[in-house]
Order: sequence, then structure tokens, then C-alpha cells
Amino acid sequence: MADKLQFDLVSPEARVFSGEVDMVVVPGSEGDFGVLPGHAPFMSTIRTGTIDVHAENVVTRIFVYGGFAEVTPQGLTILAEETAELATLDAADIRNRLEAAHLRAKDAADDHARETAEAEIVKLETMQAAMELAH
Repeated sequence: MADKLQFDLVSPEARVFSGEVDMVVVPGSEGDFGVLPGHAPFMSTIRTGTIDVHAENVVTRIFVYGGFAEVTPQGLTILAEETAELATLDAADIRNRLEAAHLRAKDAADDHARETAEAEIVKLETMQAAMELAH
């Protein structure tokens, strides 16, 4: 069994993380799962939440909004729709964005606009809750 796990986190904008880690805990659609070196191969969709990256006795928490996780003999790759390191998020900015999304949902001219605003609300509320848990 290898001592380290190769982990790659990719969003549409960039490769967010690539390196060897001790373990990654992922918010799978069927529940959280941990991946260690030598894990059996599988694929899973991921739900909105946080990834906990354990490396050298430090845990980095990264917010993810949807995507897929694939475990192979080479490591773990996550393709996420959106990511943000929790330590870099601004609580006031999240609150302002959440207020704006609630107004967009309330004032939506059609179903599509309302559904888009409601999806943004769910994402921002999950982000806000993850930030609160991290502190």
C-alpha cells in the first residue's frame, strides 16, 4: 500500500489542487466517504459541501458545488462545478449574495429565473453553514 494518495481537484476554471495527501473526505451523494491510499476503485457524484484534505497533519477544507469523484489505482480525481477554499471566503459577502438571491427568487419573472435563484440560495446556504462549522 502506498503511503500517500494522489489527489486532483479540478473546476471548469482551473486545477484547484494537485498533490500527494494522506486522506480526503468527500461529500458523496450517498453520504460522506473517505479515500486513503490503496482505496478500491469507484465513481460517485458529489453533493454540495466540503472536501476535507488531510496532508502532513493539516486539514484543508474546500467548498465544492456538485461534481463527480473517481477513485482509481492512481488516486482520487474530483471534477467539481465550483470550488472555494473555506479559509478564503468572506462571511459578509456570502450574506449579501444570499440576500440578493432571495430577492431574485421572490421577484422572478418566470420559472427558470426562480429555479436559478433557488439553486444559488441552496449553494450559498450550504457555503455559509460550512463556514460556520469551520470556526
